[in-house]
Amino acid sequence: MNLPGLFFITVGLFAMAGAIFNWDWFMNSRKARFMVRILTRNGARIFYSFLGLTLFILGLLGTIGIIDMSN
Repeated sequence: MNLPGLFFITVGLFAMAGAIFNWDWFMNSRKARFMVRILTRNGARIFYSFLGLTLFILGLLGTIGIIDMSN
């Protein structure tokens, strides 16, 4: 079982869900407000969707053993 890979999958799904479902509490968090201020809310949603997708793919590749995440 690759725990770092599963962690990346979980965080990636969480970021994508926050962006796709446009959760106010997600977009109004302190760190997300910075991205909303720079990119507008829709731009921040796109950013977090791609960030989440990237983390999900990295976690998936790490979990199935294509990427070594042991270090």
